[in-house]
Amino acid sequence: MKAAKAATTAKAGTKSKTAATTAKGATTAKAAAPREVPKAESHLAMVRRARRINRELAEVYPYAHPELDFRNPFELLVATVLSAQTTDLRVNQTTPALFAAYPTPEDMAAAVPEEMEEIIRPTGFFRAKTKSLMGLAAALRDEFGGEVPGRLDDLVKLPGVGRKTANVVLGNAFGVPGITVDTHFGRLVRRWKWTDEEDPVKVEAVVAGIFPKSEWTMLSHRVVFHGRRICHARKPACGACPIAPLCPSYGEGETDPEKARKLLKYEMGGYPGQRLSPPADYPGKPAPALGAE
Repeated sequence: MKAAKAATTAKAGTKSKTAATTAKGATTAKAAAPREVPKAESHLAMVRRARRINRELAEVYPYAHPELDFRNPFELLVATVLSAQTTDLRVNQTTPALFAAYPTPEDMAAAVPEEMEEIIRPTGFFRAKTKSLMGLAAALRDEFGGEVPGRLDDLVKLPGVGRKTANVVLGNAFGVPGITVDTHFGRLVRRWKWTDEEDPVKVEAVVAGIFPKSEWTMLSHRVVFHGRRICHARKPACGACPIAPLCPSYGEGETDPEKARKLLKYEMGGYPGQRLSPPADYPGKPAPALGAE
């Protein structure tokens, strides 16, 4: 009887984890009950909460990475332009054939438009994307000696390249810190009440003021990873969320832990991620090639 009572006491005194991950990244523990975030939260308190969220996400996603396959800055630039209005998976399934046909900016600039359109058709908006890719390839050839520039001001002048694309390339191909504000990033930072801005440039500026520059690139990866795997647009898996105690929007999605776990995507749910060639430390399976889904 005493032993049972002691066990019960020990169990009650143990601090429960919000979520734990196995080697495959699957959530195995119940999410903790959400903490009340004060409605009149001060800016300093918000910054501290935001930075704690980043630290928590770093523990959940130590393997966070760009989910586009690439081997050099040119491939990353092209893949990022192609990723508009489609999934990274579809881009990764398409680029092997694209880069086999056009491995350099010079090759791509000299492409027959109809032939390139056929290759990138699976990514959607293939005519507009072909025009952008051929335009940026020609600009790289004519203005930058066939090399992708490593400056934001130069990148955003290329056809089809905006700040989001430029920051992806700078952060992941050149090691220049940047914040990538895609739909996932914008959705989550608004749910977390870091900002209520809708414009990506304004969101970028606000978040840049919260975190040191050294964190910008990895913060972007972690937030996007979380948005794709747990904090979904239509039905976030609140009950399986490792940062539920820090989230002022807890309850917008499924709060039952068992039901929430069924909503987890990619390696969290045991399914392949977006990349056909993921980093060595990625806990999930490589994505299937085009036509092999």
